[in-house]
Amino acid sequence: MENRKNIKGSRREFLRVSALGVAGSLAAQGLSAFRGAHPASAEYSIPGILTGKHKRAGIALIGLGNYSANQLAPALQETKIAYLAGMVTGTMDNEKLWAEKYNIPKKNIYNYDNFDEIATNRDIDIVYVVLPNSMHKEFTIRAANAGKHVICEKPMALNAQECVEMIAACRENGVGLSIGYRLHYEPHTQEVMRLGQEKVFGNVLHISCGAAWRATTFEGWRWDREMGGGAMMDMGVYPLQAARYVTGEEPVSVTAQTFITRPGRYEGVDEATTFQLEFPGGTVASLDTGFHASFDHLYAFAEKGWFELRPFSSYRSISGRTSREELNFPQINQQAVQMDEDAENFMAGLPVRVPGEEGLRDMIVVDAVYESIRTGRSVRLRR
Repeated sequence: MENRKNIKGSRREFLRVSALGVAGSLAAQGLSAFRGAHPASAEYSIPGILTGKHKRAGIALIGLGNYSANQLAPALQETKIAYLAGMVTGTMDNEKLWAEKYNIPKKNIYNYDNFDEIATNRDIDIVYVVLPNSMHKEFTIRAANAGKHVICEKPMALNAQECVEMIAACRENGVGLSIGYRLHYEPHTQEVMRLGQEKVFGNVLHISCGAAWRATTFEGWRWDREMGGGAMMDMGVYPLQAARYVTGEEPVSVTAQTFITRPGRYEGVDEATTFQLEFPGGTVASLDTGFHASFDHLYAFAEKGWFELRPFSSYRSISGRTSREELNFPQINQQAVQMDEDAENFMAGLPVRVPGEEGLRDMIVVDAVYESIRTGRSVRLRR
């Protein structure tokens, strides 16, 4: 993702909305109202028209920071259906470098001011939003208004209400919306979903999961609360996702705490956050994230056994085992599989694996995490 210092133009939306001030109960009410208007399954009609002049689906990456440069762009060299057709950047250096490296024509290169002109570009079918979290809503809605399908990186937005607005914009424009949860396409992860949801080892009683890395530099959007920074917004959605996809349920209560281990380095963002979820089926989840230490694990303890992934959220080398056997699934390029499947479904007018509603459900819990931190109390979520 590109740093805010490199993002130019007057149409920036660094929203001054703090998740600390958004009540989880209000967010849940927003989802309830949304479900009343639209099916939660997101199985609505998307026009299956290939707008590009190629048989493959053209993707434009918006935001050419680390994830785009080191994961998405290389993955698009391995895809079969999607291909790198364009880019949106605020820096001239990126424009020149990427145009030469990936043979991107000038007409497929945009900046943050002229982005809306992408509406007339028939080479580009999908816009992948890889920007700081505070900009997800603006550019998802602008892409939808331009008639382009959207993949938006996680977390989906600053809060649940923004997610509702993004989903509505895509729906109103008849375009698809997918959230960049690459692990849903990964075989080991798909297996632990099956083990938990099908109760292969009986009811899951307890989940212990964490994803964190130790920061040694302190620049960029992750250290800016207004841009959607903080550990919970960066890595915390991984253990949150794990608890939800292992159980197949939505939590009914959230309790959270945050800690600062290096005073002076963190101003306005959480460094180390731990949170606990209670699920309607009886599962309790103890989840951790942070910038203070490096760990990456998922353990699920059930009535008749256990299963684990370690690491569980890495780009490569995910591995696991159960109380019965090792999990031996092929290693894949997660981003390539994700983008190919999304592109195929968008073009065919089919529901995507990870629709906007999935991102919304996460943000309802994230809002509740911050409310619990702010109030020091457990937050009940409406079912």
